[in-house]
Amino acid sequence: MRFLPALTRFAVLGVAAVLGATTLTACGDDTSATADNPYGLVQPGVLRAGTLTDAPPNVYLKGGKFTGFDNDLLTAVAAKLGLTVEFVGTDFSALLSQVNNRKFDVGSSSITITEARKKTVDFGNGYDFGYFGLDVPAGSPITGFDQLAGKRVVVVQGTVQDDYATGQNLNPVRVPDYNAALNQLRAGTSDAWIAPAEIGEKSAADSGGKITVAAKQLSPAPTAYAVAKGNDPLRAALDKGLDEVIADGTWSRLQGQYYPGRPVPADFTPGSGRVPAPSGSAAPSASS
Repeated sequence: MRFLPALTRFAVLGVAAVLGATTLTACGDDTSATADNPYGLVQPGVLRAGTLTDAPPNVYLKGGKFTGFDNDLLTAVAAKLGLTVEFVGTDFSALLSQVNNRKFDVGSSSITITEARKKTVDFGNGYDFGYFGLDVPAGSPITGFDQLAGKRVVVVQGTVQDDYATGQNLNPVRVPDYNAALNQLRAGTSDAWIAPAEIGEKSAADSGGKITVAAKQLSPAPTAYAVAKGNDPLRAALDKGLDEVIADGTWSRLQGQYYPGRPVPADFTPGSGRVPAPSGSAAPSASS
């Protein structure tokens, strides 16, 4: 019986030694994980991007694959960083909060930089510019943005078009996605849709003459990729990769592919500005 306390002490010391070794190993694993995952990604080596499925030519699904200017550009930027991209579809109204909650590493959806959005996420350097479009039913008397007072105007919730309509005291009808906005016009339940211009143009072209684009105006700020607040390593890496795809001609090639004939404004410089802005052509781009 006198040996039991001694044995017990040995057992306690043994357990303590095992726990100590486990703790050291765990700390070593954490350090290794940080080294292997310098950008704080959900999965090391994979950039998980939240995007939309219904906003061509910027972001959309084609043949089961996420594509469009923004997504193809992001894939090229990620490749410069040695990363692959996993795209996941979501609603725009939820996208920024999902990025900040780290469900996604990055938001890719022609996201216009605004002061309000900066309270939720951080933005990289701007990679595109955009226009608002005003879609109306064929035969509508509406010909400009200054004729929307008292009209039933539809917007996609959380977009800069929503901000614009609210700022103009239009009391807009908010819907979750672009298809829902288009359906409002088709059904005659809205007088006008303030849309990203390219999306509005394509919708009008595909409507069989039932919808027309009444007007366009330049969006107030550039579009950029969104990352969680405080994730400076990822933001800086994306900015670096963006400069590299501008320098190697990828940005210009994708502009020509997705926006043929659209001139790049003289005062717009994509990326950090350290890389000469290519003169390009490409019809007004979409911005959310």
